[in-house]
Amino acid sequence: MNTTRDSEVLIVGAGPTGLMLANILGMYGRTVTVLEARDKLIDYPRGVGLDDESFRTIQTVGLADTVRPHTTPQHIMRLVNGAGTALVVNNPQTDEFGWERKHGFIQPEVDRALFDGLDRFRTVEVHFGHLVEKVEEDGESVTAIATVTGSEGKSEERRFRARYLVGCEGGKSPTRKRLGLSFEGESPSTRWLVVDVNNDPLGTPNVFLGADPKRPYVSIGLPHAVRRWEFMLHDDETEEQVTDPAFVNELLAGHVPNPAALDFIRRRVFTHHARVASSFRKGRQLIAGDAAHLMPVWLGQGWNSGMRDATNLGWKMSAVLSGQAGDALLDTYTSERKDHSQAMVDLSLTFGKAIAITNPLMATARDAASAVLNLFPQVKSYFADMRFKPMPRYTRGVLADPSTQEAGRARARITSKLIPVRIANTTISPVGVQFPQPRFNTRSSPNVLLDDAIGSWWAVIVWGNSPKDVLPQHSLDSLAALGARLVAVVPETQRQWAEQYMDPEVLVLGDHTGRMKKWFDDRPTPLVFLRPDRFVAGACLTQQAPATLGAILTAMSFTEHVAAAGEPVQLAI
Repeated sequence: MNTTRDSEVLIVGAGPTGLMLANILGMYGRTVTVLEARDKLIDYPRGVGLDDESFRTIQTVGLADTVRPHTTPQHIMRLVNGAGTALVVNNPQTDEFGWERKHGFIQPEVDRALFDGLDRFRTVEVHFGHLVEKVEEDGESVTAIATVTGSEGKSEERRFRARYLVGCEGGKSPTRKRLGLSFEGESPSTRWLVVDVNNDPLGTPNVFLGADPKRPYVSIGLPHAVRRWEFMLHDDETEEQVTDPAFVNELLAGHVPNPAALDFIRRRVFTHHARVASSFRKGRQLIAGDAAHLMPVWLGQGWNSGMRDATNLGWKMSAVLSGQAGDALLDTYTSERKDHSQAMVDLSLTFGKAIAITNPLMATARDAASAVLNLFPQVKSYFADMRFKPMPRYTRGVLADPSTQEAGRARARITSKLIPVRIANTTISPVGVQFPQPRFNTRSSPNVLLDDAIGSWWAVIVWGNSPKDVLPQHSLDSLAALGARLVAVVPETQRQWAEQYMDPEVLVLGDHTGRMKKWFDDRPTPLVFLRPDRFVAGACLTQQAPATLGAILTAMSFTEHVAAAGEPVQLAI
């Protein structure tokens, strides 16, 4: 009897990346099986920082209201020296993607929200206690053989087959090792002791990075009255020594009056890692999250980088599985995500080295340099607004160059000699970067976020005009086959007029804040092709739209026979 269970995607690992990917695929109606070796979700704190890009993805899968209670928005970070003087204050005020740039969060609660969110989807199932030890792959499918141990200690093998497998099992990923992918980078020898406690004895809601040359430390206020400390360990201090309660209490003596009275959650030693896999795909198997990249904790980007992976990969797998795109689309996952992952690893390493200086002379020089730099408002705001963080910019992938309409590539600047380009406030290309998410008024909803208004798939957005009035019929046919939403953005003063006179299939958004008007005013690109992950695939003048769309479809390996059928991806929520 054939006991193999079939689905479209196998996800190995029920950590945050695997859970988010399952939510995205479930949202698009794909069949998914998640296999987790543990018996349950991890229930102790790990990641502590959630950024606006991740929250936008959480919004997309309909879980923002569920996750919000487990976060502290506007999480301020202060880098202080041994005397307690602030060297750098990081407090970004922007909400360009619809949410505060930084949040403190309780990872077990947010992971639980992602897991519980899967109950909405009949097509997604999760199996705990399933250890995947062997995988077989052929030209059409991949089969995972999982070992399951019953209550009486007896083990059995179960087989799960799918078109693709995604390994999300963490830094020691068996999937990555099985595929023979190198994991390039370094693991600094510096060890840290992490201490989590309940009933936060300090109560301050933000983050202090203590660049104290005697012993660098971190102190973080988290939601639900949790406090985290991290202390750098000296080479001669053993793990057994530093996890002893008396030693931990001595470390905490400078932070709280009575360390022995704290309600400890855990004491654990960890080592930072800085590594990126050579590729995120081989054949029908892919990797995501920590399986694909490990980064030091300093900028809180490990959890968020996993969310970016799931956001990038989820819509692409859905397009391939629905028949809208060829298998080659999945190759763009590596070309788009690998470079940014490396950039975040490099930045985190650099930031950590500045904090972990133990040489007193070097620490004094660092403090003096910081004091001088803080005298310059532009430099000070560079750190305060977190502009040092490299935002993802894809230069290869599902893109069309705004100057040449070349498929699969996008240069960082628009180089056209047309007057609208030459007189624009900026010629920096919006292609390959994430589109902002302001609020709009619609016929049915006031003050709604962009993504909630336009849905979770492709969209073409035109300023001040109807897409149906500026695009030829063959382009409109391709957009219909793609399942793209047609959107017109107008000043709020013109919204009711536009709703009356534009084609009823066009969604009219009233820009009552003026933020979208300013975005379009600064750029010579009044028409934008927006991907499901909210990155700009193409941006152009309206007369360049047919060529731009054609290049995008080529870059995503769009399947022509689906264009004739005209069946967009069906959403499950």
